Amino acid sequence: MVVEQPIVVIPTYNEIDNIGLVIEKVLAQDSRLSILVVDDNSPDGTSKVVEKLAFGNSRVGILNRPRKEGLGKAYREGLSKALELGADVVIQMDADLSHPPELLPEMLRNIETYDLVTGSRYLNGVNVVNWPIQRLLISWFGNLYARRITGVPISDLTGGFRCTQSQILRDCGFEKSRSSGYAFQIELNYRLMKSGARNKELGFVFVDRSQGDSKLSSSTVREAIWIPWWLRLKSLFGTL
Repeated sequence: MVVEQPIVVIPTYNEIDNIGLVIEKVLAQDSRLSILVVDDNSPDGTSKVVEKLAFGNSRVGILNRPRKEGLGKAYREGLSKALELGADVVIQMDADLSHPPELLPEMLRNIETYDLVTGSRYLNGVNVVNWPIQRLLISWFGNLYARRITGVPISDLTGGFRCTQSQILRDCGFEKSRSSGYAFQIELNYRLMKSGARNKELGFVFVDRSQGDSKLSSSTVREAIWIPWWLRLKSLFGTL
């Protein structure tokens, strides 16, 4: 395919310290890129910063949600809106610069051949900087656990740096996903691969945020434990 209208979907909650720089860096990578920020009514005023940047700039848009309801729901609404806006390619990335915008051109080149291009922290060993050892171990073993149960051959199954052709995104039924937290990344990867997506993994160095707070909670971890089993059972009975 020839990429014409790639849209980057970025969910935010209290990212006022990062969002301006993220938008600037993303737009600088390719003139075709546009951005859709999905903000969960951040009390720090993130949405106001985005609205100011979007004024007179057709490459920046915002979807304001009334409350914080989890990453999964934010992404479901954001992905649906991107498709509605005519995206032929949808890119997902975090707002804290842990996903390097400099990888976007390579993603766009590869998505012309593949249905799915995933950024991986674990493709060639462990490429994570500034995480405490406890968080790193949770992520590493969480990936191993999810891969073993689901059988999905993606080295960074819990990662959220992803470039997807719109057709396979429509085909995978992402709007039916159940996950609300970071398990949404597992579920979306699972649905995409079950839909026959041809995947290309690109390694990158994940540098933890320098501004703002990470948002990993105990409920998020619990959901990530049972979602792989739920996916496997739903797939087994043909009810995914």
